[in-house]
Amino acid sequence: MARELITLQARGCAIALEPVEGGVPLWRHFGAAGLPAASWPLTEARMQPPNALDGDLAFAVLNTHGLGWFQQPSLLGSRAGDAQGEGGDWAQQFVVDRIDHDAQSLRLVLRDEVAALGLELHYRIDPDSEVFTLHAELENRGTTDFRVDWLAAACVPLPPQAGQVLGFAGRWALEYQQHREALGIAAWRRDCRRGRNAHDTFPGVIVGTTLADDDGPTWGAHLAWSGNHSLLIEPLPDGRRQLQLGEWFAPDELVLRPGERYRTPDALLSFSAGGLNGLSANFHRHLRTNVLRWPGGRMAPRPVHLNTWEAVYFDHDLAGLKALADAAAEVGIERFVLDDGWFHRRDDDTRSLGDWWPDARKYPQGLGPLVRHVRGLGLQFGLWVEPEMINPDSELYRAHPDWALQLAGRPMVTGRNQLVLDLSRAEVSDHLFGRLDALLREHEIAYLKWDMNRDLATAATGTGHRGRAGYHRHTEALYALLARLRAAHPQVEIESCSSGGARADAGILRHTQRVWTSDCNDALTRIGIQSGFLRFLPPEIMGAHIGPRSSHTTGRTHELAFRAAVALFGHFGVEADVRQLGADERAELARWIAHHKAWREVVHHGVLRQGTLGALAWLQSRAQDGSAALVALYRRHEELPRYSPSLPVPGLDPARRYRAQALHVPSLHHARHGAPVFDALREGTLELSGAELASIGLPMPPLPPESAVVVGLRAVT
Repeated sequence: MARELITLQARGCAIALEPVEGGVPLWRHFGAAGLPAASWPLTEARMQPPNALDGDLAFAVLNTHGLGWFQQPSLLGSRAGDAQGEGGDWAQQFVVDRIDHDAQSLRLVLRDEVAALGLELHYRIDPDSEVFTLHAELENRGTTDFRVDWLAAACVPLPPQAGQVLGFAGRWALEYQQHREALGIAAWRRDCRRGRNAHDTFPGVIVGTTLADDDGPTWGAHLAWSGNHSLLIEPLPDGRRQLQLGEWFAPDELVLRPGERYRTPDALLSFSAGGLNGLSANFHRHLRTNVLRWPGGRMAPRPVHLNTWEAVYFDHDLAGLKALADAAAEVGIERFVLDDGWFHRRDDDTRSLGDWWPDARKYPQGLGPLVRHVRGLGLQFGLWVEPEMINPDSELYRAHPDWALQLAGRPMVTGRNQLVLDLSRAEVSDHLFGRLDALLREHEIAYLKWDMNRDLATAATGTGHRGRAGYHRHTEALYALLARLRAAHPQVEIESCSSGGARADAGILRHTQRVWTSDCNDALTRIGIQSGFLRFLPPEIMGAHIGPRSSHTTGRTHELAFRAAVALFGHFGVEADVRQLGADERAELARWIAHHKAWREVVHHGVLRQGTLGALAWLQSRAQDGSAALVALYRRHEELPRYSPSLPVPGLDPARRYRAQALHVPSLHHARHGAPVFDALREGTLELSGAELASIGLPMPPLPPESAVVVGLRAVT
């Protein structure tokens, strides 16, 4: 007999669970929408195979160890041993207490009376973005402590045909590198134990049948958490795979005392039949609508940055900085961000972190004169800080050495000459809030670049927490400090910078409005970095700067046009000494800034697509109403084809005509003559219909290595 399913559905995706008498619901489906209201029970469709346990367990919303489930459990935990050294409650078995279900949400309330535990599983669908938000909450109802080793924020099924995985790796200045692998008989797993997301372990994964750009069933999962985490994909006996993600705990890190609860971070999951770009569009819509919190309630046009780091480094001179601000204003910069080197005795990266007041040698009258000069030019003023860190050579450390995360009897591990402050201590958090609050109250500061330049190693305090690991507490305390600061100064934007892109996720983005994507401004390297970033996170929060002609991190040299074309599809900025540019380069930079301002509405509110064609990479952003699109094609290196292929631009109105205007086409010194279509493209007289653009594509000129063509398309009214 058919059984009523528990379903949550949006336009293109759905989940379905099968209720089980006396147990927890079974997973029936996570994928495309269009499910019936009822289905034959999965339990009755399973024949007992030979050499299996009686009542062989099916894949449920919560599987635990010790009673016949031999894959990764959703929950791992136990109670401490008694006086005889015997532990308990390590094998749990939950039953349903209550099911609360409406069109957009589901709550499963479970209990295990023997283990004295309560557990809630929460599922929510956002119909507009087609993103599910899942989390779990565990309660210790016993009279003794319960140690939690693992609790999945989400545990969902993947079908057998989803055999390709797109994971992310990297290092400093080479973040968000995409790696495609075939899933096999072994489990696929990525763990982060660095205390922050880290350069090599972005908390997201994508699985699909083909992992094509624009078609094919594709599943994605992202953990909204800025600390340690685990991602797991594991084969199941029925041919499916389970996908789990959640917070990773150090040994004995999370212990629930009687009556205490633990709530996992949110896991964001989605499905699209439209390949990688369809999946990315879902996540972008979700973050824009449900996660990002803008001053004033909505995003204002994202101001073009000038960040001073690669212009002056630690060499701060008031007259020189004013001249830099003057030069920035002349080319159209809208926000001037004073980077590292402004505070007490800060001449290099070996000292003074924690001493958050202006260096009297460099700023004898404080920051006021520079702030007033910048504001007088009509620019916003921003400031770099690294509040979580402390140098042993600092006034703060000399006064409070016990404030640093440490473990009694163990050496303190430094990184970049830095230690990490224990934000979970109220006096530490209060001190940092007081310093930052004073700066923001004294000066008209619109923006904080919040950096965090090292992994957490010995993240514990020997006294305050009995030596227990403090990674979880640090992340929670960071969120609390950011929330407190935003509440006191709601008009201030905050950037999440962590040696570049080592802390970028939907958890930190509830408190910040920008991510510094990478410390690498090399345009060629940035193409891959930004491509990985944009799989989950939208372009308006992606810090993307025009660096100096010679890259700070790679030494590679690029023309200004290539650097600008790569930066154009993010939150645009400049990280170079504009004072040193010649008149022609300043004029060219001003043109690119003007291009960005003309197109940022499309880029920052539109639907983004990306992909590769051999040595070519491309990006497109289309206005939500189909009235315009911005298109870029990048040649990364040489390849055999002589001509660049036409680039399809789908999603526009097929019946309307669009005028194509080249923002930039590189010069081909060796070309004998050009095609008339490219002359029309340069002159802005080429018109094509939306149907032609989708099916035939936009003609693209040949490109030399490490160059780009950028074309704007606007509907002809």
